[in-house]
This record gives sequence, structure tokens and C-alpha cells, in this order.
Amino acid sequence: MSECIRLAHGGGGQLMRQLIAEEFRPLHGGGSPLHDAATIEPPGGRLAFTTDGYVVQPLEFPGGDIGRLAVTGTANDLAMAGARPLHLSVAMVLEEGLPLAQLRRIVASMAAAARECGVVIRTGDTKVVERGKGDGLFITTSGVGQVEASRPIGPGSIRPGDRLVVSGDLGRHGLAILAIRHGLELEPPVASDCAPLWPAVERLLQAGVHPHLLRDLTRGGLAAVLQELAEDSGCPFRIEEGALPLHPAVERVCDLLGLDPLQLANEGRFLLVVAPDQLEAAMAVLGPEGGVCIGEVGRPAEAGPVPDVVLRTPYGTQRCLPPVSGELLPRIC
Repeated sequence: MSECIRLAHGGGGQLMRQLIAEEFRPLHGGGSPLHDAATIEPPGGRLAFTTDGYVVQPLEFPGGDIGRLAVTGTANDLAMAGARPLHLSVAMVLEEGLPLAQLRRIVASMAAAARECGVVIRTGDTKVVERGKGDGLFITTSGVGQVEASRPIGPGSIRPGDRLVVSGDLGRHGLAILAIRHGLELEPPVASDCAPLWPAVERLLQAGVHPHLLRDLTRGGLAAVLQELAEDSGCPFRIEEGALPLHPAVERVCDLLGLDPLQLANEGRFLLVVAPDQLEAAMAVLGPEGGVCIGEVGRPAEAGPVPDVVLRTPYGTQRCLPPVSGELLPRIC
């Protein structure tokens, strides 16, 4: 019989100590002894702090798994604040019956993702719930990073005339999860875009680009982010539909199933809002495959009672992007 998680793994006894020592201890960096809290040396300057929960199904999917998602997702949230990811904490809720072999693969993936992101997993926690009371594995990660951006990054910094840039093709993570969950055989297969974002943000900052806003395009995709930012900034957003970068398979499947690729989640893409005179520098840093200008921010006077997001089609017509509401397909967390 294959090894599986048992309730006793969460009981605080010998089996739990063995689980932590053999499976999780290698995940924790710094070499400090196990204790109730890790001690860290705070860097100079401002810190960014964030937390997020991950409950994706299936636990492993083309291009990633829940462990890689948890590490890169929290590191990416720090990067969107212009912060270099430094330290993570990891809390795992294991369901009785989870195969240990699968847990080992996910833990190894987390360790690899941490190395990619340049973060150290300093502390963590483990709980075990009864069979049928969980979904295999839930992970919560919290992270601390050092803010390296010299100017504020956020909706309050957005200005009319700013340019909108996305860092790559859209919708692959959502489609990869949808395909494996519903047994869709895509040819060629579509892999998640799950990846660290700090390297691209660091290159922008080092090149002297001052982002007015950075936002990773996760739940609700680009559509949800644009609508949220239009409302927060009080400015309408104008998008060139023909400029939106889509993987051919994503475009084909969305056409076939009637899905909006702009509402599909991404886990390795971000929106950059930047002043017009910095667009050329930003595009040069992100490169032809990593930076696509998709539109601009309009003036508040152009907005109605609620600022809208307007897509201009390649035929010169316009349509408003409908609000994202209800259950998103696929639900990723």
C-alpha cells in the first residue's frame, strides 16, 4: 500500500515530527533550529508584506502545481509593490489520504520555485484534516519584501494619457486548468504561465522606468483588473482589441467554447501602467515577446457615472468590456 497522509501526521507526536523532519525541513532555509517563530534581520528602507491562500484543483497541472503557485503567487504580489521578495512563511493543511509521493513532488517544486524567486522560506505550519474534509492540500503563504521602487506604485499614481502594457500572452493559466479539469485534449497542449515576476520588475527599475502601477493578472484576468483600476482611478481605459496578445490555442478554444480570454486567469503576467515618455524604455526592457502596449488611460471628463473600459476593434468599432461577475470559469482558487 502506498504511503499516504494519516490523521496522526497532524497529532503533534512522533509521526508529525517525522513528517516535518523528512518532508518539510529541507524546504526551510536559513539553517535555524525549529522554533515557534523565525528571526530575520530587517533590511534598511521600506518593507512590503502580503499573504494569500491557494486551493487549486487539480493539485498538479501542465506548467505547475499548487506549491509552485503558492510560492510564485506571493512573491509576485510583493513584486507588484516594487518590492524584492525576501522571506516567506508556508502553512499547509493536508487531507488524510494525500499520497506522500505527491506531497514530496509538490514540496520539491516549492523549493525550486523559491530558488527562482530568490526567497527563503523561513517558517511554516502543518495541519491534517480528516478524509473528505479538505481538498487534498491547501497552502497559505505570507511574504516580506524590500521595496526598491523609489516612487509610489498604485492606482493613485495613474494619470490620463498613461500607456497600458501587458507582459506577455494572456489566459494560458486559466485554460490549462480548465483543460485538465474537464479532460479537454488540446493539441498542442497549453501549459500554465506560472512564473516569477520580480526579474522583469527589477529590470524595469534598474533601467530607470517608474511604474505608475503594476498588477498581476490572476483571478478575473485582465478584464477584472482593468475594471477595478478604472473605478479606483476615476479614469476610463481605452484598449486596442487587436493588440491583445493571445496564444493561438487560447484564442481557438475561447472562440469554440464562448469564453472571454480576457477573463481567464494568468499566474505569470502583469499589467504595467507607465507615463507616455517612459513607454519606449519599458518596451525595450520587456522585449518584443514580453511587452505589448494595449491601450491608454483616458481623461476623467470622458467617463460616465462609472468609468468604463472600452475596446476598440480592428474594424474601428467600439464595445464596452462587460463587468466581471458571478462564478468565473475556471474557478482557480
